[in-house]
Amino acid sequence: MKMKSDVIKKSKEIAIPNNNQRKKVDKIANQVFSLVNKEAEKQKSIVSVHFGGSYAKETWTPEKIDIDIFVKFKKTTSEKNFERIGKKIGFDSLKKFKPYIRYSEHPFVEADIDGVGVNVVPCYDIKKGEWKSAADRSTFHTEFMSEKLTGSMKDDIRILKCFLKINGMYGAEIAKQGFSGYVCEVLVYYLGSFENVLKEISKLQNNQMIGDSPRKFESPIVIIDPIDRNRNLGAAISIQNVTAFILIARNFLKKNSIAYFKEKSEKKISADLAKNVLIVNFKYKKRSDDIIYGQIKRAASSIESQMVKEGFNVLRNDVIAYNENKADLLFLLESPIISKNEIRTGPDVFSTDYSSKFIHINSKKSKLMWTDKDGKLQTIQTRRYENAKLYLNDLIKNHIGESGIPKGLRSDFKNGFKITTGKDKQNKSVKKSISKLITTDETAFSTS
Repeated sequence: MKMKSDVIKKSKEIAIPNNNQRKKVDKIANQVFSLVNKEAEKQKSIVSVHFGGSYAKETWTPEKIDIDIFVKFKKTTSEKNFERIGKKIGFDSLKKFKPYIRYSEHPFVEADIDGVGVNVVPCYDIKKGEWKSAADRSTFHTEFMSEKLTGSMKDDIRILKCFLKINGMYGAEIAKQGFSGYVCEVLVYYLGSFENVLKEISKLQNNQMIGDSPRKFESPIVIIDPIDRNRNLGAAISIQNVTAFILIARNFLKKNSIAYFKEKSEKKISADLAKNVLIVNFKYKKRSDDIIYGQIKRAASSIESQMVKEGFNVLRNDVIAYNENKADLLFLLESPIISKNEIRTGPDVFSTDYSSKFIHINSKKSKLMWTDKDGKLQTIQTRRYENAKLYLNDLIKNHIGESGIPKGLRSDFKNGFKITTGKDKQNKSVKKSISKLITTDETAFSTS
């Protein structure tokens, strides 16, 4: 496939910043850099200050720009002083712009200046491979990509970022578990262009490696960090995002349409499937996005396992956190009401001890017991729960210790929770999540 000229033109208009946007961002970047550098010069433990991230590499996109300023510390700096001084420099330099703390491996300071995100990030001044923090690699990433990327490759990275964003697969945060900005850069670096990336992804095999490493890795996609060949960038990408990228890449290569770079119109929620969605809503004490999303994802996974044990077939789950202190766990079930009768399968009768034990344990509860065509014991019993909503309420309210909900969330749930269905009245954020859960993504599954 060769991209159509009109698609190339329009995708560039979307993905590549114009002169006015560049001037605005450059002005803010220079202003903030001067402020950070001024504060950094007051600290003996600081070696230097550098631009990093997409701004330094010239791979940023117009709709969302973050300016990353890395403050390099002497490698002998204690972790306590590293965090304390890093936060002080960030807050003192950005005090006019209402700065706040964000968390990665270490805390960093962020502010919004006229719609442009500014991050002041501490890192150590170390040699390649001697990483003391996750941020230490970033300056090496910047140096590497600044040297290796051509102008056309930078444009293609921007196009790839926009393509992934608009189709819901972009972002390294735990909430998304998608393709990060750096992963986009690495893919274009290895494969040469946006088109080549899509061609390679469209025929991707499970556990396929892009790049070269002396190590073996186990993940749906393996993407080797060119500055650390023992690191797999694909480990943090969910199987759902990998497979979505494969399907959407295949369709784009067939259709070659600018529609893949445009926001999709919201579809009307199907009442037939909406009634099968259970939503657990609760309030939580404020914490970082990565922490809350890590907790609610584990909670949803554990609750799904418990529901499956009770006989409820959970097709998909999703989680959202919004309004700074509200979270929802969403479960799409095959049916929220199941048969009163439960069939349990035991061992075959030739296994004397096991079959005797099965009969002993189940005989009192059994309505009927028999052997099937394979010689295995079968029994029909009355289920404890046939209504998923009632079961879920009982599990969280009375058996939270058995639910698998992380300990860090239990006090939040004990303060109150509410279970509703997709048919009940919901706010805009929840409606969007329900729609995502029960609506086919035509960009991925269209055959026309």
